[in-house]
Amino acid sequence: MVRSSGDQHITMPKCPKCTKEVYFAERVTSLGKDWHRPCLKCEKCNKTLSAGSHAEHDGKPYCNSPCYSALFGPKGFGRGGAESHTFTK
Repeated sequence: MVRSSGDQHITMPKCPKCTKEVYFAERVTSLGKDWHRPCLKCEKCNKTLSAGSHAEHDGKPYCNSPCYSALFGPKGFGRGGAESHTFTK
Protein backbone atom coordinates (compact mmCIF):
# COMPACT_ATOMS: atom_id res chain seq x y z
CA MET A 1 0.00 0.00 0.00
CA VAL A 2 1.17 3.52 -0.72
CA ARG A 3 0.56 6.19 1.87
CA SER A 4 0.56 9.80 0.75
CA SER A 5 1.94 12.54 2.96
CA GLY A 6 1.88 15.75 0.99
CA ASP A 7 4.11 15.12 -2.02
CA GLN A 8 5.77 12.04 -0.49
CA HIS A 9 4.65 8.47 -1.10
CA ILE A 10 5.58 5.83 1.44
CA THR A 11 5.40 2.19 0.44
CA MET A 12 4.90 -0.12 3.39
CA PRO A 13 6.88 -3.38 3.25
CA LYS A 14 5.02 -6.69 3.22
CA CYS A 15 5.69 -9.39 5.79
CA PRO A 16 7.13 -12.48 4.01
CA LYS A 17 5.05 -14.80 6.22
CA CYS A 18 1.54 -13.29 6.20
CA THR A 19 2.02 -10.83 3.26
CA LYS A 20 0.31 -8.01 5.19
CA GLU A 21 1.81 -4.54 5.58
CA VAL A 22 4.43 -4.12 8.29
CA TYR A 23 4.23 -0.82 10.15
CA PHE A 24 7.30 0.68 11.80
CA ALA A 25 6.11 0.08 15.39
CA GLU A 26 5.57 -3.64 14.80
CA ARG A 27 8.59 -4.28 12.58
CA VAL A 28 11.47 -6.66 13.19
CA THR A 29 14.10 -6.93 10.45
CA SER A 30 15.68 -10.29 9.72
CA LEU A 31 16.99 -12.10 6.63
CA GLY A 32 16.96 -8.73 4.86
CA LYS A 33 13.19 -8.38 5.20
CA ASP A 34 10.71 -6.72 7.55
CA TRP A 35 8.49 -9.09 9.55
CA HIS A 36 5.73 -8.77 12.13
CA ARG A 37 7.20 -9.99 15.44
CA PRO A 38 4.71 -12.86 15.77
CA CYS A 39 5.36 -13.95 12.16
CA LEU A 40 9.11 -14.51 12.62
CA LYS A 41 8.89 -18.18 13.62
CA CYS A 42 10.84 -21.34 12.95
CA GLU A 43 9.49 -23.08 9.84
CA LYS A 44 9.78 -26.48 11.53
CA CYS A 45 8.76 -26.11 15.21
CA ASN A 46 6.94 -22.74 15.06
CA LYS A 47 9.05 -21.28 17.90
CA THR A 48 9.05 -17.45 17.91
CA LEU A 49 12.49 -16.17 16.90
CA SER A 50 14.32 -12.92 17.47
CA ALA A 51 16.23 -11.09 14.77
CA GLY A 52 19.79 -12.31 14.30
CA SER A 53 19.46 -15.32 16.61
CA HIS A 54 18.37 -17.93 14.12
CA ALA A 55 19.47 -19.74 10.99
CA GLU A 56 18.18 -19.45 7.43
CA HIS A 57 17.67 -21.97 4.65
CA ASP A 58 16.15 -21.01 1.28
CA GLY A 59 15.08 -17.65 2.74
CA LYS A 60 13.10 -19.25 5.58
CA PRO A 61 13.95 -18.90 9.30
CA TYR A 62 14.78 -21.88 11.54
CA CYS A 63 15.82 -22.05 15.19
CA ASN A 64 19.52 -22.96 15.37
CA SER A 65 18.96 -25.94 17.60
CA PRO A 66 17.44 -28.39 17.21
CA CYS A 67 15.63 -27.68 13.92
CA TYR A 68 18.30 -26.24 11.61
CA SER A 69 20.94 -28.65 12.88
CA ALA A 70 18.65 -31.66 12.53
CA LEU A 71 17.37 -30.71 9.08
CA PHE A 72 20.46 -29.31 7.38
CA GLY A 73 23.49 -30.18 9.56
CA PRO A 74 25.75 -33.22 9.32
CA LYS A 75 23.90 -36.51 9.69
CA GLY A 76 24.73 -39.42 11.96
CA PHE A 77 25.18 -40.30 15.63
CA GLY A 78 25.60 -37.14 17.66
CA ARG A 79 25.36 -35.19 14.39
CA GLY A 80 29.13 -35.59 13.95
CA GLY A 81 28.84 -38.19 11.25
CA ALA A 82 32.08 -39.99 12.21
CA GLU A 83 30.44 -43.41 12.47
CA SER A 84 29.60 -43.33 8.79
CA HIS A 85 33.27 -43.69 7.82
CA THR A 86 34.63 -47.18 7.28
CA PHE A 87 38.35 -47.73 7.73
CA THR A 88 39.95 -50.71 5.99
CA LYS A 89 43.54 -51.84 5.81
